[in-house]
Amino acid sequence: MSAPAFNLVFSHDDFVVLNKAPGVSFHSEQGAGLVVQAEQALGFALYPVHRLDKVTSGLILFARSPQAAARLSALFQTQQMQKFYLALSGGKVQKKQGWVKGDMAPARRGAYKLLTSQQNPAVSYFISAGFANVSAAEDKRQSCIADTVPAGIRLYLIKPFSGKTHQIRVALKSVSAPILGDELYQAAAADRVYLHAYALCFKDGGTEWQFVQRPDAGHYFLTEAVQQQLEIWDKPWQLSWPQYQMPEVKKLSGIQSHSFSQPDFCSENITLDEV
Repeated sequence: MSAPAFNLVFSHDDFVVLNKAPGVSFHSEQGAGLVVQAEQALGFALYPVHRLDKVTSGLILFARSPQAAARLSALFQTQQMQKFYLALSGGKVQKKQGWVKGDMAPARRGAYKLLTSQQNPAVSYFISAGFANVSAAEDKRQSCIADTVPAGIRLYLIKPFSGKTHQIRVALKSVSAPILGDELYQAAAADRVYLHAYALCFKDGGTEWQFVQRPDAGHYFLTEAVQQQLEIWDKPWQLSWPQYQMPEVKKLSGIQSHSFSQPDFCSENITLDEV
């Protein structure tokens, strides 16, 4: 029996938060994609406001009406939605934390590349943690022993300040740390691509929402060393992230867009873990 495409994390009158499994397409390809499967399972229409790559697991937000979709989409477009991702890499990273900024352009085989120009940049900031080669604790949910974390593996916590296709995959590749399992970006093969949408934090309808979802797929994500680090990163919005203001975009169709910086309203609120 195949693993479910998603788990329901939280349901609200205006939106739902799902925990997407890795390897599940957002849109329908050979079979039903995430949107179709979720609508069938939940029994109501869903309206996308952002997307995750097929290889990426973790938190994804859907609106339950066109009106809510427009409102939530605006939060993403104006950088009022804080997102945090986890990744594992065994590359010899050029730096252990810092900015990755640059325009992105298509490359070969469906990949993208980072440019030195900054006209409409993909912007991410990351921190990381290394591990000793320690044994993994028993994974109670799957009743098995997860593998040890291989020597040289680092765990990355990434905060994107923009939303470009393959942004985090390209960002880590650009600092010589392609995500474990991401063979499209010349990483070592693994049981999955180790990229996970870890946390969401936003304000909507007068309420400040926070969601955290630890990875539940991937041997190395389930190791004791990674789980211990996630105890430290359990409220990622409370860490000391630098501020960034996206450059102002030129007029398009007579409409002047504006610059936005991400808010810090999440810093003192209570985490909503899996419901």
